Amino acid sequence: MKKISFLFIALFFMACGKDQNDLTVKVNIEGLKKGTLYLKKVEDTIVVTVDSLVVNGNSNIELHSDLDAPEIFYLYLDKRSAEKDRISFFADKGITEINTTLKNFVFDADIKGSKQQKVLDDYKTLISKMNNRNLELIKAQFEAQKDKDTAQYIKLKKEADNSIKRKYLYTVNFALNNNDSEVAPYLALTEIYNARIDLLDTINKSLTHKVKDSKYGKELEAFIEEIKNQK
Repeated sequence: MKKISFLFIALFFMACGKDQNDLTVKVNIEGLKKGTLYLKKVEDTIVVTVDSLVVNGNSNIELHSDLDAPEIFYLYLDKRSAEKDRISFFADKGITEINTTLKNFVFDADIKGSKQQKVLDDYKTLISKMNNRNLELIKAQFEAQKDKDTAQYIKLKKEADNSIKRKYLYTVNFALNNNDSEVAPYLALTEIYNARIDLLDTINKSLTHKVKDSKYGKELEAFIEEIKNQK
Protein backbone atom coordinates (compact mmCIF):
# COMPACT_ATOMS: atom_id res chain seq x y z
CA MET A 1 0.00 0.00 0.00
CA LYS A 2 2.88 2.37 0.85
CA LYS A 3 4.48 1.63 -2.53
CA ILE A 4 1.23 2.49 -4.33
CA SER A 5 0.88 5.74 -2.37
CA PHE A 6 4.48 6.72 -3.12
CA LEU A 7 3.99 6.00 -6.83
CA PHE A 8 0.83 8.11 -6.90
CA ILE A 9 2.60 11.07 -5.26
CA ALA A 10 5.54 10.81 -7.67
CA LEU A 11 3.24 10.72 -10.69
CA PHE A 12 1.30 13.69 -9.30
CA PHE A 13 4.40 15.86 -9.00
CA MET A 14 5.60 14.80 -12.47
CA ALA A 15 2.26 15.81 -13.95
CA CYS A 16 2.37 19.16 -12.16
CA GLY A 17 5.88 19.77 -13.43
CA LYS A 18 4.81 19.22 -17.03
CA ASP A 19 2.09 21.89 -16.65
CA GLN A 20 4.61 24.50 -15.57
CA ASN A 21 6.07 26.70 -18.27
CA ASP A 22 9.72 27.62 -18.44
CA LEU A 23 8.87 31.22 -19.33
CA THR A 24 5.97 33.37 -18.18
CA VAL A 25 5.58 36.85 -19.66
CA LYS A 26 3.32 39.17 -17.66
CA VAL A 27 2.17 42.15 -19.70
CA ASN A 28 0.51 45.42 -18.74
CA ILE A 29 -0.40 47.85 -21.52
CA GLU A 30 -1.90 51.12 -20.36
CA GLY A 31 -4.79 52.15 -22.60
CA LEU A 32 -5.26 48.81 -24.36
CA LYS A 33 -8.87 47.67 -24.51
CA LYS A 34 -8.92 45.34 -27.49
CA GLY A 35 -6.26 43.64 -29.57
CA THR A 36 -4.21 40.49 -29.88
CA LEU A 37 -0.84 39.85 -28.30
CA TYR A 38 1.60 37.35 -29.78
CA LEU A 39 4.70 35.89 -28.16
CA LYS A 40 7.19 34.91 -30.85
CA LYS A 41 10.75 33.74 -31.32
CA VAL A 42 13.06 32.67 -34.14
CA GLU A 43 13.29 28.99 -35.07
CA ASP A 44 15.50 28.01 -38.02
CA THR A 45 15.58 31.63 -39.29
CA ILE A 46 11.75 31.85 -39.21
CA VAL A 47 9.76 33.90 -36.69
CA VAL A 48 7.14 31.60 -35.14
CA THR A 49 4.32 32.23 -32.66
CA VAL A 50 4.65 30.30 -29.40
CA ASP A 51 1.63 31.80 -27.63
CA SER A 52 -1.08 34.38 -28.19
CA LEU A 53 -3.90 36.05 -26.31
CA VAL A 54 -6.96 38.04 -27.41
CA VAL A 55 -7.37 41.07 -25.17
CA ASN A 56 -10.93 42.23 -24.68
CA GLY A 57 -10.89 44.33 -21.55
CA ASN A 58 -8.98 41.75 -19.52
CA SER A 59 -6.13 43.18 -17.44
CA ASN A 60 -4.47 39.93 -16.39
CA ILE A 61 -2.30 39.24 -19.43
CA GLU A 62 0.10 36.29 -19.38
CA LEU A 63 1.89 34.50 -22.20
CA HIS A 64 3.94 31.32 -21.86
CA SER A 65 6.63 29.34 -23.61
CA ASP A 66 9.02 26.47 -23.18
CA LEU A 67 12.62 27.60 -22.96
CA ASP A 68 15.78 25.50 -23.15
CA ALA A 69 18.28 28.36 -22.93
CA PRO A 70 18.24 32.17 -22.77
CA GLU A 71 17.22 33.76 -26.06
CA ILE A 72 15.48 36.71 -27.67
CA PHE A 73 11.68 36.72 -27.76
CA TYR A 74 9.30 39.20 -29.37
CA LEU A 75 6.03 40.60 -28.07
CA TYR A 76 3.79 41.65 -30.96
CA LEU A 77 0.67 43.77 -30.61
CA ASP A 78 -1.93 43.57 -33.34
CA LYS A 79 -4.43 46.37 -32.72
CA ARG A 80 -6.84 45.05 -35.33
CA SER A 81 -5.33 47.30 -37.96
CA ALA A 82 -2.56 47.11 -40.54
CA GLU A 83 -0.08 48.41 -37.95
CA LYS A 84 1.86 45.94 -35.83
CA ASP A 85 4.23 46.85 -33.01
CA ARG A 86 7.01 44.66 -31.64
CA ILE A 87 9.00 44.64 -28.41
CA SER A 88 12.10 42.46 -28.29
CA PHE A 89 13.50 41.14 -25.01
CA PHE A 90 16.09 38.66 -23.76
CA ALA A 91 14.27 35.91 -21.88
CA ASP A 92 15.46 33.31 -19.41
CA LYS A 93 13.53 30.80 -17.36
CA GLY A 94 11.16 32.41 -14.88
CA ILE A 95 9.00 35.52 -15.09
CA THR A 96 9.48 38.53 -17.35
CA GLU A 97 7.35 41.60 -16.75
CA ILE A 98 6.66 44.10 -19.52
CA ASN A 99 4.92 47.39 -18.73
CA THR A 100 4.17 49.81 -21.53
CA THR A 101 1.49 52.01 -23.09
CA LEU A 102 -0.75 51.64 -26.11
CA LYS A 103 0.30 55.06 -27.42
CA ASN A 104 4.03 54.30 -27.41
CA PHE A 105 4.06 50.52 -27.28
CA VAL A 106 7.74 50.04 -28.15
CA PHE A 107 9.36 53.20 -26.77
CA ASP A 108 7.61 53.12 -23.38
CA ALA A 109 8.43 49.46 -22.75
CA ASP A 110 9.89 48.79 -19.29
CA ILE A 111 11.19 45.22 -19.15
CA LYS A 112 12.11 43.40 -15.96
CA GLY A 113 13.19 39.79 -15.86
CA SER A 114 16.39 38.09 -16.91
CA LYS A 115 19.93 39.20 -16.09
CA GLN A 116 20.60 39.02 -19.83
CA GLN A 117 17.96 41.70 -20.42
CA LYS A 118 19.71 44.00 -17.95
CA VAL A 119 23.02 43.55 -19.81
CA LEU A 120 21.29 44.23 -23.13
CA ASP A 121 19.65 47.36 -21.69
CA ASP A 122 23.05 48.64 -20.56
CA TYR A 123 24.37 48.17 -24.09
CA LYS A 124 21.38 49.87 -25.72
CA THR A 125 21.58 52.87 -23.39
CA LEU A 126 25.19 53.59 -24.29
CA ILE A 127 24.98 52.71 -27.99
CA SER A 128 21.86 54.83 -28.57
CA LYS A 129 23.95 58.02 -28.48
CA MET A 130 26.16 56.68 -31.25
CA ASN A 131 23.14 55.63 -33.29
CA ASN A 132 21.56 59.07 -32.93
CA ARG A 133 24.77 60.73 -34.09
CA ASN A 134 24.96 58.38 -37.09
CA LEU A 135 21.43 59.37 -38.10
CA GLU A 136 22.37 63.05 -37.82
CA LEU A 137 25.38 62.47 -40.06
CA ILE A 138 23.31 60.63 -42.66
CA LYS A 139 20.84 63.53 -42.77
CA ALA A 140 23.70 66.05 -43.01
CA GLN A 141 25.30 64.08 -45.85
CA PHE A 142 22.02 64.09 -47.74
CA GLU A 143 21.74 67.87 -47.34
CA ALA A 144 25.35 68.40 -48.45
CA GLN A 145 24.79 66.22 -51.51
CA LYS A 146 21.59 68.10 -52.28
CA ASP A 147 23.45 71.42 -52.04
CA LYS A 148 26.29 69.98 -54.16
CA ASP A 149 28.76 70.80 -51.38
CA THR A 150 31.36 68.14 -52.18
CA ALA A 151 33.87 69.22 -49.55
CA GLN A 152 31.27 69.11 -46.77
CA TYR A 153 29.96 65.76 -48.02
CA ILE A 154 33.46 64.20 -47.94
CA LYS A 155 34.05 65.59 -44.45
CA LEU A 156 30.75 64.20 -43.15
CA LYS A 157 31.30 60.83 -44.80
CA LYS A 158 34.69 60.52 -43.13
CA GLU A 159 33.14 61.34 -39.76
CA ALA A 160 30.35 58.82 -40.40
CA ASP A 161 32.87 56.09 -41.27
CA ASN A 162 34.82 56.81 -38.08
CA SER A 163 31.61 56.77 -36.05
CA ILE A 164 30.73 53.32 -37.38
CA LYS A 165 34.23 52.06 -36.52
CA ARG A 166 33.83 53.40 -32.97
CA LYS A 167 30.50 51.61 -32.65
CA TYR A 168 32.05 48.34 -33.79
CA LEU A 169 34.99 48.66 -31.39
CA TYR A 170 32.69 49.61 -28.52
CA THR A 171 30.49 46.59 -29.22
CA VAL A 172 33.52 44.29 -29.30
CA ASN A 173 34.77 45.68 -25.98
CA PHE A 174 31.30 45.39 -24.45
CA ALA A 175 31.06 41.75 -25.55
CA LEU A 176 34.53 40.97 -24.17
CA ASN A 177 33.67 42.60 -20.84
CA ASN A 178 30.45 40.54 -20.68
CA ASN A 179 31.84 37.25 -21.98
CA ASP A 180 29.89 35.37 -19.30
CA SER A 181 26.55 36.54 -20.72
CA GLU A 182 24.61 35.17 -23.67
CA VAL A 183 24.26 38.78 -24.80
CA ALA A 184 27.90 38.77 -25.99
CA PRO A 185 27.49 36.29 -28.90
CA TYR A 186 24.05 37.74 -29.65
CA LEU A 187 25.56 41.21 -30.20
CA ALA A 188 28.30 39.72 -32.36
CA LEU A 189 25.66 38.07 -34.56
CA THR A 190 23.25 41.01 -34.79
CA GLU A 191 25.20 44.25 -34.34
CA ILE A 192 28.63 43.55 -35.88
CA TYR A 193 28.11 40.42 -38.00
CA ASN A 194 29.94 42.10 -40.90
CA ALA A 195 32.94 43.11 -38.79
CA ARG A 196 36.42 41.74 -39.45
CA ILE A 197 36.59 38.01 -38.80
CA ASP A 198 39.40 38.46 -36.28
CA LEU A 199 37.16 40.66 -34.12
CA LEU A 200 34.35 38.09 -34.16
CA ASP A 201 36.87 35.35 -33.43
CA THR A 202 38.23 37.29 -30.46
CA ILE A 203 34.75 37.50 -28.96
CA ASN A 204 34.10 33.82 -29.65
CA LYS A 205 37.33 32.68 -27.98
CA SER A 206 36.67 34.82 -24.90
CA LEU A 207 33.26 33.28 -24.12
CA THR A 208 32.86 31.12 -21.04
CA HIS A 209 32.09 27.42 -21.56
CA LYS A 210 28.46 27.97 -20.51
CA VAL A 211 27.94 30.79 -23.01
CA LYS A 212 29.76 28.89 -25.78
CA ASP A 213 27.24 26.08 -25.29
CA SER A 214 24.25 28.46 -25.45
CA LYS A 215 21.99 29.05 -28.46
CA TYR A 216 23.84 32.16 -29.64
CA GLY A 217 27.25 30.80 -28.63
CA LYS A 218 26.77 27.84 -30.97
CA GLU A 219 25.40 30.08 -33.73
CA LEU A 220 28.41 32.41 -33.49
CA GLU A 221 30.83 29.48 -33.69
CA ALA A 222 29.04 28.13 -36.77
CA PHE A 223 28.89 31.60 -38.36
CA ILE A 224 32.64 32.14 -37.95
CA GLU A 225 33.43 28.68 -39.35
CA GLU A 226 31.23 29.37 -42.36
CA ILE A 227 33.08 32.62 -43.10
CA LYS A 228 36.49 30.96 -42.74
CA ASN A 229 35.46 28.13 -45.08
CA GLN A 230 34.49 30.64 -47.75
CA LYS A 231 38.02 32.04 -47.91
